Amino acid sequence: MTTTSSREAPPQPRADARRNIELILEAAESCLARDPDASMGDIAAEAGLGRVTIYGHFASRQVLIEAVVHRVLAAANAALDEVDLSGDPAAALERLVDATWRVTMRSGSLLVAAEKALPAATVRQAHAGGLEERVRSFIARAQATGAFRSDLSADWLMASFAAIIHAAANEIDAGRLDVDRASNTITSTMLAVLLPPRAPRTRPNPRRS
Repeated sequence: MTTTSSREAPPQPRADARRNIELILEAAESCLARDPDASMGDIAAEAGLGRVTIYGHFASRQVLIEAVVHRVLAAANAALDEVDLSGDPAAALERLVDATWRVTMRSGSLLVAAEKALPAATVRQAHAGGLEERVRSFIARAQATGAFRSDLSADWLMASFAAIIHAAANEIDAGRLDVDRASNTITSTMLAVLLPPRAPRTRPNPRRS
């Protein structure tokens, strides 16, 4: 007698449903990259689908944005796997920042949309794993060689890296940072954070006559 396992995988969406989901995700990424305040109606129009179909797959705008963030981060992690992090840590950091920023810019204002629509913990959790682990491991290796400061934890320095990337995206959206200068600005800021602090100079005490 054959029994059905209670742990069977859930049924997969039909082909037309999968096609619609992909259309929605592509449209959402495109719309949110242009305008972080793009509505579900804007996304439906971009996808060529009705709002009812959009909500049939994604219960809310927040749910859709979270799905788009995970989709973009998966592609970003695949691209960042190709970055050479060997050799001089300062030069490797420059390569890492440049690649990370190019990936971020391909998504335009999506990062801003995510920060507006999602709880901070959700945004942080979405980044956990590939990107965060890559940066944390890189920083820890440089700390071990003395190239980067070790008085602050790798976790804190990695969080600083993410915060600076996010700040740059927001500053560009606000018109206060030139997109062409962003990568160099991020690198310079991170090096100021990461490099070991110089020992303060001791001022000689003037001898009284």
